Amino acid sequence: MRQVTATGQTVEDAVQSALKQLNTSRDQVDLNIIDEGKKGILGIFGSKPAIVKVSVAQNPIQKTEAYLKEIIAELGASVEVKTIVTDKQVTFDLSGDKIAILIGKRGQTLNALQYLVQLVLNRYAEKRYTVVVDAEGYRGRRRETLINLANRMADKAVNTHKEVTLEPMPSYERKIIHTALQQHKRVITTSAGVEPNRHVVIKPSYS
Repeated sequence: MRQVTATGQTVEDAVQSALKQLNTSRDQVDLNIIDEGKKGILGIFGSKPAIVKVSVAQNPIQKTEAYLKEIIAELGASVEVKTIVTDKQVTFDLSGDKIAILIGKRGQTLNALQYLVQLVLNRYAEKRYTVVVDAEGYRGRRRETLINLANRMADKAVNTHKEVTLEPMPSYERKIIHTALQQHKRVITTSAGVEPNRHVVIKPSYS
């Protein structure tokens, strides 16, 4: 974070001096007034300069990216984070060494990171974002796995005439299952249970 401490005859003078040094505008900074100063007698004797500390403000997405990097460092991984913003979705794409540590079994660690990062971003941001934390294409591979699973389990439900219960999944993974079978004419899907054990149930449509 870029920041400077500046002085001036008034707080406003000090702020303008800091903005000039940072080459930015007032709406792009955080301001901390250290000392409001003192004019003194006749504006000379006993006068005291105003002192301010001005920092270039990070936007909510930058703050969240920094938070994510701190967590990753604590996990002992060295990665690069590429941030992609599209409308109301922010994707943090991770790449580097020890990426498997950040993914975890069936993406559990990655899902936990995504949950935490979404909380942080939506605490800072004025509008609500959907957050995706991906690691070297894992989300795409996981999506294909879930779609294949959905089709296999739908066939099983149809052939056995019994409902099939899938393992607990986060909401966006359940949505992939529901969407994959939305046009299937012989099964229906529902979600059952309470988080974190909420899961998809696939039922024969004629049962």
